[in-house]
Amino acid sequence: MSLAVSPELQLRAQEGRVSDEEFIECIRESLPYAWSVVNGLVGELQQKPGIGFANSQAVPPNDDAQGELLRLVASDAMRSVIERHYGVRLAFQNCCTLALFNPDAHDAYNAFVSTQAQLLNQRPELVNC
Repeated sequence: MSLAVSPELQLRAQEGRVSDEEFIECIRESLPYAWSVVNGLVGELQQKPGIGFANSQAVPPNDDAQGELLRLVASDAMRSVIERHYGVRLAFQNCCTLALFNPDAHDAYNAFVSTQAQLLNQRPELVNC
């Protein structure tokens, strides 16, 4: 299961009444490691607005943390709500490199998601991630 959804939130979802804020809270509570990575990158972008993007290349500390990060980036719904909530664009590379981009950082985003960047950022220790 990707998220720990309360019965109340499940009911609200069945009724079509879940706000972005409620979904964000569910993500934050269900995926604390992944949320901490996102939140840290948002903080970095806010502290240095001219940089255009921030990325984390830290290998998750354990399999549970890695699973959280993978579940977050594998879900279009979770990625989209984070992008809307923070006004950023999210990208992922390898099994642990998460990056957030300011909306106008097109060149940096395109470079990050390029074939060249994917190939150049391979490391032997990440083969089985």
